[in-house]
This record gives sequence, structure tokens and C-alpha cells, in this order.
Amino acid sequence: MSAKTKRIFKKIISYAGIFFFILAAFMLWWQLRNYSFTDIINAIFAIPKRNLVAACLACFAGYLALSLYDYLALNYVGGRVSWWKWMLAGMLGFAISNNAGHAVVSGGAIRYRLYTRWRVTGGDILKMLTFSGFTYFLGCAAIVIIGFFLIPADILEQSSGASMGLGALFVFCLGVLLAYFGMTVFFHDKQIKIGQIVFRVPQTKTAFLQTVLGITDSVLAGMVLYFCLIPFWHISFGTYIGLFVVAQTTGVFSQVPGGIGVFETIFLLALPDSVDKATVFGALLAYRIIYYVLPLVGVGGLFVIYERWLRARMKRWLAEAHEKRVEVVEKIKTVTKNVKDNVVQKVHHKKHKKHKK
Repeated sequence: MSAKTKRIFKKIISYAGIFFFILAAFMLWWQLRNYSFTDIINAIFAIPKRNLVAACLACFAGYLALSLYDYLALNYVGGRVSWWKWMLAGMLGFAISNNAGHAVVSGGAIRYRLYTRWRVTGGDILKMLTFSGFTYFLGCAAIVIIGFFLIPADILEQSSGASMGLGALFVFCLGVLLAYFGMTVFFHDKQIKIGQIVFRVPQTKTAFLQTVLGITDSVLAGMVLYFCLIPFWHISFGTYIGLFVVAQTTGVFSQVPGGIGVFETIFLLALPDSVDKATVFGALLAYRIIYYVLPLVGVGGLFVIYERWLRARMKRWLAEAHEKRVEVVEKIKTVTKNVKDNVVQKVHHKKHKKHKK
């Protein structure tokens, strides 16, 4: 591939997010053109409180599961940090990347800032990010494969394009899952060098844990929206979770921050005509607030507290170091003065003896 072709390819990728966002925004407008902003706001307030509480609990459990991505990744690279550190880094990294998109850049930056303080090398951090990315996509691939058989055909009959897209996604996910597990069976513990970074092919047991964790994360994230959605749309959880993962994965591949617009469009396209789209869109907005905004505020607040505590501790260390330095300087001065006095006394003593002689 020539340098010019590479530049063009990079530009296409960089502008893909903008293109999909504009496309999704137009499709959202088209789906909701018959509803007012008041209808959507009323739909949010119509969600029962017990459902909102259940959604918040599912969100909390989901972010605990997300923090385990870092735990598995640390084990993969052989790193060791305290449990609260990998939990903070995992939850904060995902809270940022879920909202900002481009997980490697946004979530990776905050992980780099934290883990380098905890004596994890830059190369190991890159390996961790790559490993966590595979964990996420293994879980998504597994649920897409399961969801392909759970989603009723009549939901996708409304759009032949959606049906073909889901079929292609199923084949792709099945291929990825089989290839990854095949690699861990035949090439486990082998090394793959990419640039200056050496990756080790994980064992099959590790790949299984990655898949289970990825499924758990996606199911818990899906439950947040499910609790907001079921008061308005009676759908079985098996059918729903397949749609959710397809919408979520499409949002990730679109490169739009948080998959905003793309995710909602997939769901609205799958709705039967009998369902009020304004109420469902209100549930989708409630989901975004609970799963995206609240964790960012909560974990972000913990990070600010940690940074302030760290800064206060550094100031205390500097103050203690300054006090010790002053003490050492005073001791040196005292010792120097004593030595000088002793030397002077000895000189005077010798002179006195000489004089007597």
C-alpha cells in the first residue's frame, strides 16, 4: 500500500464517525418526526421508580464487571497492583471511553496516567489495552451469535438491509470467535512481535474467562436499558439482548462517541409499529443518563478525590523532606563547628606546649 493510499485510508476512517453521526441523526429525525420534545420528556418521567433503581443497580454491577477487564489484563502482562487501583483505573477508563469514544485513545490515556504511577511500563499498558479490546469483542461476538437465533424473524422482515447486515455480522462474529479460540489451542504461549511490542498468545482458559466476562459486561449493560424499556415495550430478554448487542457493536464500529444516534437508530428500526417510538426514545435517553453520565460523574469524582489526596500526600512528603534536609544541614553545621573547634583547640594546645618548652 502506497503512502498516498494510506493517507486516504486514514482520512476515510477519521471522517467515518462524522458520516455515521450525520446519517444516524437524520434517521432519528425521520423516526421521531411525528413526536414533540414534550412527548419524549414525559416518556422519561413515565418510567417507574423501581425500574430506575433496578437500572442503577445493574449499572453499578456492570461497571464492577468492567473493572475486571483490567484485572484480567494485569494478570496477562504479569503486573501487580492493589485491588482498588485496578478497579479505579478500569471503571474510570471505561466511563471516559464510553462517553468519548475511541477507547484506545481516551480510556488508554487515563490508564497510562494511572498505571505509570504504579510502575507498570508503557509497553505492558499497550498490551493490556489490546487484551481488553479482545475481551470486549469476544463477549459481543458470543452474544451476537446467540442473539442471531433468539431474534424473531418478523422483527427483521421490516428491513431487508437490517436482515442482511445481521447475517453478515453473525458470520463475522462466528469467524472471529473460532479463530481466537483456535489460536489459543494450537499456539498458546507463543509470541507475536508487532513493532517493538511482544504479545503472548493466551491460554484457552484465559480466552474462556475473557468471553464470559465480555458476555457478563454486555448483559449487565443491556439490563440497564431493559429495565427502562419494559414498561413500554413487552419483549423477551433473549430477543432484546440480541438486539442490544447488535446496536451496541454497530455503535462501536461507527466510531461515533458513545455510538450516540447509531445505537438509538438500530433500536427504533427494530420496533414494531404498535409501539410508541417517543416512549422508547425516552427510555433510551434514560439509559444514556444512567449508564454514561452518572458513572462518569461518580467515578470522575473519585478520581478527583484521589488526585487531591495524592497531591496532599506529595506536599506532605516534600514538607517532611524539607524538614529532614534542614535537620541534616543543621547537624552538618554542628558537626563542622565541633570539628573546627576541636582543630582550633588542638592547634592552641600545641602552640601552648611549644611556648612552654
